[in-house]
Amino acid sequence: MSARPPIEAVIFDWGGTLTPWHVIDPLDPWRAYAAVVAPDDPDDPGSCERLAQRLHLAEDARWIRQRTTAGAEGTGRLDEVFLESGIDIGTALHGAGLASYLAWWDPHTIADPDAIGLMEALRERGIRVGVLSNTLWPRWHHEAVFERDGLQELIDGAVYTSELPVGKPHVESFLAALASVHVADPARAVFVGDRPYEDVQGAHDAGMRAILLPHPHLRPDELVPVSVGADAVVARLGEVLDVVVSWGERLPS
Repeated sequence: MSARPPIEAVIFDWGGTLTPWHVIDPLDPWRAYAAVVAPDDPDDPGSCERLAQRLHLAEDARWIRQRTTAGAEGTGRLDEVFLESGIDIGTALHGAGLASYLAWWDPHTIADPDAIGLMEALRERGIRVGVLSNTLWPRWHHEAVFERDGLQELIDGAVYTSELPVGKPHVESFLAALASVHVADPARAVFVGDRPYEDVQGAHDAGMRAILLPHPHLRPDELVPVSVGADAVVARLGEVLDVVVSWGERLPS
């Protein structure tokens, strides 16, 4: 049996991987938006909740389509959720609501304590660091979050499905992530994620190795059957380095 090639890049999922998974009420961030854009008043006491419900349903429909089409239909963009819900995204009021929505997420997007040290250790070994996230959010917001937590300068390439026609587990999303870190051979890259379907199955279909960082909070409708298992399973993010080193690493040129 021939030896596997050295690892040139490790690509990470974001939510649930680089940032710990938080169990939330999915309506709450939309309530933060609606409280600014459509606050309740005596003549229409339910306006805020109705708008939050409408936005949540529009978002959820996109996640369902993305999952049931195996990523052939992507997540789309956050702006599209607003437009489908009848929101004029060109107004100052919408801008204020969007800021409220994104600010609501701040405590739930803090980087895992192991993230900086892990990325630094990988880069010290000549291994490039990438990100591939199924997301509706714009690149600028993800980059602001990474900058806040000291990660942005450690990321060599990032792909957000809000900019793609496809999403994980579709092979094209993984190939885009590989291109972002300048890796031509998928066998020379590792993907780290928290979902067996989107992350492990998708990475294997693209020819990559996969490390699973599982969490117990996937909903029943998110538990899609898979035909492959992870190459390694870790209990915390910091354990990824030992796995990668055990598989062989790329020495600095």
